[in-house]
Amino acid sequence: MTTTTNATASQASVSESNRSRILQHLYHNGISSRAQIAQALGLTPAAITKITARLLEAGVIAETGDFEGSKNRRSIGLELDTTRFHVIGVKFARSLVQVGVFDLAGKPLSVQELPKVSENTIDESVALLHGIIDDLRRKDPAVVAVGMAVPGPYLRDVGRTAVVSSMQGWRKVNFLREFADDSPLPLFVEQDARAGALAQYLFDPNVTTDCLAYYLVGEGVGLGVIDHGALINGAQGAAAEIGHISIDIHGKPCDCGNVGCLERYCSTPAIHEMILEEGDLIPDATELSHTEASRRLFAMAKDGNARAERLVRQVARTVGFGCVTVFNAFNPQHIVIGDIVAEAGPMLLEEVRHVVDAHTIPELNTATTISLSSLPADAALNGAAAVAITQFLTNPSLFFELT
Repeated sequence: MTTTTNATASQASVSESNRSRILQHLYHNGISSRAQIAQALGLTPAAITKITARLLEAGVIAETGDFEGSKNRRSIGLELDTTRFHVIGVKFARSLVQVGVFDLAGKPLSVQELPKVSENTIDESVALLHGIIDDLRRKDPAVVAVGMAVPGPYLRDVGRTAVVSSMQGWRKVNFLREFADDSPLPLFVEQDARAGALAQYLFDPNVTTDCLAYYLVGEGVGLGVIDHGALINGAQGAAAEIGHISIDIHGKPCDCGNVGCLERYCSTPAIHEMILEEGDLIPDATELSHTEASRRLFAMAKDGNARAERLVRQVARTVGFGCVTVFNAFNPQHIVIGDIVAEAGPMLLEEVRHVVDAHTIPELNTATTISLSSLPADAALNGAAAVAITQFLTNPSLFFELT
């Protein structure tokens, strides 16, 4: 009995793995014939025919008609239907919470922003978010999952964030208990920078490598690393927390308990602090949010304000030294800088490159591309959707019934 049960479970696992491999092949390679899929995945044509028949019946993939296959033979193409199923993505970023509905290609169908969050309104924001998710789910029956991107270091098995610099109230929120336990939909939570890395990997046509680092520089500073197609997670899900690597052992104290953390010198709260120290650079700076103040500074620098440009280049050099750490610790082929600070644009990238050119091993430098995120929506919000989409591709039977 036990042997039979184990054999059945093993067969189910193999079937699920093969379904996942087919879906991922179609997702990353586009229209393919059954023969092309069989050759790419090392499966028999009979196995491909059987599996794709079930996926066609479930409406996950569709036939596209004849196209020219190998040796000029006509073949019937298959493609993943990225429009039939939708996911909800939620980004938490201290004072900013965004919610969007996306198709499986990462196209945002709707995006909304909650009122600005403060330490005193976190509970209200969480309650409001419950209502928004329920409303989106009721209005769109194509929604099959919810993905969330939260500040790191996120303790995956526990369900909460260990440190949230400048807004510690978020540490009290257990995202799994709060949102997943009673959710009628599968719900998945990931650290924001790792979610952003998934978004770059899945959605950005300019990213063509499976050795990728997404460097999030916004209200916090984080890093997501994909190494040969797989996320680097760490024992508790808190790997690659670059924001809490010290760049000055005698530097500013950080909420994490360390001193001189990278986050204390290039995040939007750090930039806001620098602006206030400048006095009259932005006269109403005390009334602005961290994001608003940073964006005002970037606009002034682009317009030629010398003081603003000096601050932006100072921030960019710090971001650059963070890149040096990424080079040496993870050796990615492509580093994508994203989130609010990336909006400083070419000026930031230019200064980052100067630092990297001066302080990295030449062989690593010449083999690594650095760019700013080109995704149409915020990468962490896209990433929240990517977290759910990755699960859809990896564990398809969670989302649709297979006869």
